[in-house]
Amino acid sequence: MSILSDLFGLPELEQELEFKTSRSSGKGGQHVNKTETRVEIHFRIPDSALLDDGQKAVLQEKLGHRLSEEGVLRMYSQKSRSQLANRDDVVRRFYELIAKSLKPVKKRIKTMPGKSQKEARLAEKKASSRKKELRKNPLEDL
Repeated sequence: MSILSDLFGLPELEQELEFKTSRSSGKGGQHVNKTETRVEIHFRIPDSALLDDGQKAVLQEKLGHRLSEEGVLRMYSQKSRSQLANRDDVVRRFYELIAKSLKPVKKRIKTMPGKSQKEARLAEKKASSRKKELRKNPLEDL
C-alpha cells in the first residue's frame, strides 16, 4: 500500500488513476516551453473497482460540480517545474479530496442556551427597550 492511501485510510486508488502530462504555463522561462511538467489525472468514479456502490454514490453527490458528464474527476497540478513534484502534489490533493468527501458529516446535537446566554439576551432586549422609550415624546403621555 502507498503511504497516502494508508494516511487517508482509503484503498489503493492510485492504480485506477489515468495520468497525462502537458506543457505547463507560468514561470520557468525557456524550460517551461520545452518540457511537459503539468500533470493531470482522471479518475472514473463509476468504473472504479476499489470503491463500493455506496462510496461511488456519495462521491458523485458531493463532487457533482467537479465531475464531467461521464462521472470523471479531473485534477491537475503545475505548481512546480518538476513533473515528479507535480505528480506527487496532484495525487496528494486527490486523496485529500476523496477522504474529505467520504468522511461522514456529524449530526449536530441540539443544546439549550446557557444561563449567561439567556442573561445576555435579556440585557440586550432591556437596553433596546430603554433606547426606544427615550425616543418617545414625553408630552404625549399627558
